[in-house]
Amino acid sequence: MSTDARDPTSTPKKVDHLRFHRAHAHLDSTFGSDTFALKAEAFARFFGTPTFLGAQTLIVVIWVCLNLFGVTHFDIYPFILLNLAFSLQSAYAAPLILLAQTRQAERDKAQADADAQHREALAVTNSERQIAAAQTAEQIRALLEQNTRLTEMTKTLTERIESLTSEMHQHLIVRNKP
Repeated sequence: MSTDARDPTSTPKKVDHLRFHRAHAHLDSTFGSDTFALKAEAFARFFGTPTFLGAQTLIVVIWVCLNLFGVTHFDIYPFILLNLAFSLQSAYAAPLILLAQTRQAERDKAQADADAQHREALAVTNSERQIAAAQTAEQIRALLEQNTRLTEMTKTLTERIESLTSEMHQHLIVRNKP
Protein backbone atom coordinates (compact mmCIF):
# COMPACT_ATOMS: atom_id res chain seq x y z
CA MET A 1 0.00 0.00 0.00
CA SER A 2 1.50 3.36 -0.99
CA THR A 3 1.01 6.59 0.83
CA ASP A 4 0.00 9.96 -0.45
CA ALA A 5 1.18 13.01 1.52
CA ARG A 6 -2.14 14.71 0.80
CA ASP A 7 -4.25 11.74 1.95
CA PRO A 8 -4.46 11.72 5.78
CA THR A 9 -6.23 8.33 5.77
CA SER A 10 -3.38 6.49 4.05
CA THR A 11 -0.97 4.45 6.17
CA PRO A 12 2.64 5.66 6.18
CA LYS A 13 5.19 3.33 4.64
CA LYS A 14 8.42 2.50 6.44
CA VAL A 15 11.31 4.69 5.25
CA ASP A 16 14.79 3.23 4.83
CA HIS A 17 16.96 6.05 6.17
CA LEU A 18 20.16 4.43 4.85
CA ARG A 19 18.85 3.91 1.30
CA PHE A 20 21.32 6.40 -0.17
CA HIS A 21 24.28 4.81 1.62
CA ARG A 22 23.53 1.18 0.69
CA ALA A 23 24.81 1.67 -2.87
CA HIS A 24 28.25 2.40 -1.42
CA ALA A 25 28.38 -0.50 1.06
CA HIS A 26 31.03 -2.25 -1.03
CA LEU A 27 33.48 0.48 0.01
CA ASP A 28 33.24 -0.39 3.72
CA SER A 29 36.43 -2.44 3.82
CA THR A 30 39.51 -0.88 2.28
CA PHE A 31 41.18 -4.11 1.16
CA GLY A 32 38.16 -6.34 0.64
CA SER A 33 36.35 -8.56 3.11
CA ASP A 34 38.46 -11.73 3.29
CA THR A 35 40.77 -12.54 6.22
CA PHE A 36 43.93 -11.22 4.53
CA ALA A 37 42.20 -7.98 3.59
CA LEU A 38 40.96 -7.41 7.12
CA LYS A 39 44.41 -8.12 8.59
CA ALA A 40 46.06 -5.81 6.02
CA GLU A 41 43.69 -2.98 6.86
CA ALA A 42 44.19 -3.50 10.60
CA PHE A 43 47.96 -3.48 10.05
CA ALA A 44 47.80 -0.27 7.97
CA ARG A 45 45.67 1.41 10.62
CA PHE A 46 48.07 0.28 13.37
CA PHE A 47 51.03 2.15 11.79
CA GLY A 48 49.76 5.55 12.89
CA THR A 49 48.93 4.72 16.49
CA PRO A 50 50.89 5.84 19.55
CA THR A 51 51.23 2.17 20.54
CA PHE A 52 53.11 1.40 17.32
CA LEU A 53 55.37 4.44 17.65
CA GLY A 54 56.14 3.68 21.28
CA ALA A 55 56.81 -0.02 20.61
CA GLN A 56 59.05 0.78 17.63
CA THR A 57 60.99 3.35 19.66
CA LEU A 58 61.45 0.86 22.51
CA ILE A 59 62.68 -1.86 20.11
CA VAL A 60 65.16 0.53 18.47
CA VAL A 61 66.50 1.73 21.85
CA ILE A 62 66.93 -1.86 23.07
CA TRP A 63 68.54 -2.88 19.73
CA VAL A 64 71.04 0.01 19.84
CA CYS A 65 71.83 -0.43 23.55
CA LEU A 66 72.41 -4.20 23.22
CA ASN A 67 74.83 -3.65 20.34
CA LEU A 68 76.59 -0.52 21.67
CA PHE A 69 77.25 -1.85 25.17
CA GLY A 70 78.53 -5.20 23.93
CA VAL A 71 75.74 -7.41 25.29
CA THR A 72 75.49 -8.86 21.80
CA HIS A 73 77.17 -8.18 18.45
CA PHE A 74 74.57 -9.21 15.85
CA ASP A 75 74.37 -5.65 14.41
CA ILE A 76 77.32 -3.45 15.35
CA TYR A 77 77.57 0.23 14.55
CA PRO A 78 76.46 1.63 11.88
CA PHE A 79 73.51 -0.77 12.45
CA ILE A 80 73.15 -2.03 8.89
CA LEU A 81 70.62 -4.72 9.88
CA LEU A 82 68.45 -2.14 11.70
CA ASN A 83 68.59 0.10 8.62
CA LEU A 84 67.54 -2.85 6.46
CA ALA A 85 64.63 -3.59 8.82
CA PHE A 86 63.46 0.02 8.57
CA SER A 87 63.72 -0.10 4.77
CA LEU A 88 61.71 -3.33 4.64
CA GLN A 89 59.12 -1.87 7.00
CA SER A 90 58.74 1.29 4.92
CA ALA A 91 58.55 -0.75 1.69
CA TYR A 92 55.40 -2.41 3.01
CA ALA A 93 54.02 0.38 5.19
CA ALA A 94 53.99 3.15 2.60
CA PRO A 95 51.85 1.32 0.00
CA LEU A 96 49.47 0.03 2.67
CA ILE A 97 49.01 3.49 4.13
CA LEU A 98 48.57 5.10 0.71
CA LEU A 99 46.06 2.44 -0.28
CA ALA A 100 44.16 2.95 2.96
CA GLN A 101 44.12 6.73 2.40
CA THR A 102 42.96 6.36 -1.19
CA ARG A 103 40.15 4.00 -0.27
CA GLN A 104 39.20 6.19 2.68
CA ALA A 105 38.96 9.13 0.30
CA GLU A 106 36.70 7.01 -1.95
CA ARG A 107 34.53 6.10 1.04
CA ASP A 108 34.37 9.75 2.12
CA LYS A 109 33.36 10.83 -1.40
CA ALA A 110 30.73 8.08 -1.61
CA GLN A 111 29.38 9.10 1.81
CA ALA A 112 29.32 12.76 0.75
CA ASP A 113 27.46 11.82 -2.47
CA ALA A 114 24.96 9.74 -0.50
CA ASP A 115 24.51 12.57 1.99
CA ALA A 116 23.94 15.02 -0.87
CA GLN A 117 21.29 12.71 -2.37
CA HIS A 118 19.68 12.40 1.05
CA ARG A 119 19.64 16.18 1.50
CA GLU A 120 18.12 16.56 -1.98
CA ALA A 121 15.43 14.00 -1.18
CA LEU A 122 14.71 15.85 2.07
CA ALA A 123 14.43 19.13 0.16
CA VAL A 124 12.01 17.60 -2.35
CA THR A 125 9.93 16.08 0.44
CA ASN A 126 9.95 19.39 2.30
CA SER A 127 8.78 21.21 -0.83
CA GLU A 128 5.99 18.69 -1.32
CA ARG A 129 4.94 19.11 2.32
CA GLN A 130 4.96 22.90 1.98
CA ILE A 131 2.77 22.66 -1.14
CA ALA A 132 0.41 20.29 0.67
CA ALA A 133 0.31 22.63 3.68
CA ALA A 134 -0.47 25.59 1.42
CA GLN A 135 -3.28 23.63 -0.25
CA THR A 136 -4.65 22.63 3.14
CA ALA A 137 -4.47 26.22 4.36
CA GLU A 138 -6.33 27.37 1.22
CA GLN A 139 -9.01 24.72 1.78
CA ILE A 140 -9.36 25.78 5.41
CA ARG A 141 -9.64 29.44 4.36
CA ALA A 142 -12.35 28.55 1.82
CA LEU A 143 -14.22 26.53 4.44
CA LEU A 144 -13.98 29.41 6.92
CA GLU A 145 -15.39 31.81 4.31
CA GLN A 146 -18.20 29.39 3.57
CA ASN A 147 -18.84 28.98 7.31
CA THR A 148 -18.94 32.76 7.69
CA ARG A 149 -21.47 33.08 4.86
CA LEU A 150 -23.60 30.31 6.36
CA THR A 151 -23.43 31.95 9.78
CA GLU A 152 -24.52 35.28 8.27
CA MET A 153 -27.38 33.54 6.43
CA THR A 154 -28.41 31.78 9.64
CA LYS A 155 -28.36 35.12 11.48
CA THR A 156 -30.44 36.78 8.76
CA LEU A 157 -32.95 33.92 8.71
CA THR A 158 -33.13 33.88 12.51
CA GLU A 159 -33.81 37.61 12.54
CA ARG A 160 -36.44 37.15 9.83
CA ILE A 161 -38.11 34.32 11.76
CA GLU A 162 -38.07 36.44 14.92
CA SER A 163 -39.60 39.32 13.01
CA LEU A 164 -42.30 37.11 11.49
CA THR A 165 -43.01 35.55 14.86
CA SER A 166 -43.44 39.01 16.41
CA GLU A 167 -45.72 40.08 13.58
CA MET A 168 -47.85 36.94 13.92
CA HIS A 169 -48.00 37.40 17.66
CA GLN A 170 -49.09 41.01 17.23
CA HIS A 171 -51.62 39.97 14.62
CA LEU A 172 -53.07 37.25 16.87
CA ILE A 173 -53.29 39.58 19.86
CA VAL A 174 -55.16 42.18 17.82
CA ARG A 175 -57.61 39.55 16.49
CA ASN A 176 -58.36 38.03 19.87
CA LYS A 177 -59.18 41.29 21.62
CA PRO A 178 -62.87 41.53 22.39
